[in-house]
Amino acid sequence: MRIVTGFLAAGLLGSAVPASAEVTQKSEAGFVLRITAEVAASPADAWKALVNPALWWNPQHTFSGDAANLSLDPNANGCFCEKLPVPKDAPAGQKAGSVMHMRVVYAEPYRALRMVGGLGPLQSEAINGTMTVTFKPVDGSGGKATRILWEYVVGGYMRYKADTISGAVDKVLEGQLGGLVKLLGPMQPPEAAKVPVGEPALAEATGAEVSARPDVPSYTPDLERDEEAAGASVKSALDKLFPKNSGGTPDNK
Repeated sequence: MRIVTGFLAAGLLGSAVPASAEVTQKSEAGFVLRITAEVAASPADAWKALVNPALWWNPQHTFSGDAANLSLDPNANGCFCEKLPVPKDAPAGQKAGSVMHMRVVYAEPYRALRMVGGLGPLQSEAINGTMTVTFKPVDGSGGKATRILWEYVVGGYMRYKADTISGAVDKVLEGQLGGLVKLLGPMQPPEAAKVPVGEPALAEATGAEVSARPDVPSYTPDLERDEEAAGASVKSALDKLFPKNSGGTPDNK
């Protein structure tokens, strides 16, 4: 119950974090969230931080109350899991518990990670949630800054109002990405990164370009799409999966 109310409270109260979040699609059939941030780290370093959630995940949104119990195996079929320590007042012989928050279905180090599962209160509902995380070098950064994008697509039957739960999950994930940004450091604006004329590093600072990235395999077309194309693609996919005339879901009471 604590993790459920925690999600809802975070969604209603909101928080100021260095990340941009938006509910891009919403209906009784499901919703789509997009959260982005730019960090002062290479894609490799951003990836390494992401797969160590114990370093940045907010412990208020765990079942155990301690982010140190979180782990993420960044390989296909790997688990984003949490250990549940044996309670102090547990009967003799009781074993520790565990939680699978999400399961990895696609892993391309330093570039993309995709997981499936319902986070927080969504775990108790008959829904499917797919989160895709991508890492892209910021243009002109020489590979030293990264744009991180989280896209979470949720659909199925749930007992929560879509308006309430989508906003709550959006705010919680915005805060979680904010924790990752805090760990890595936000990307500095161009003005702060300028090098005085005449400095040896000037040529490198102004002439560095991010090398072209290889073509994306046909089975991951969404990894290179821009935000406008992504929105259209998501809407089209939702329209096919959940026709407008499909039945809605009852309010959560």
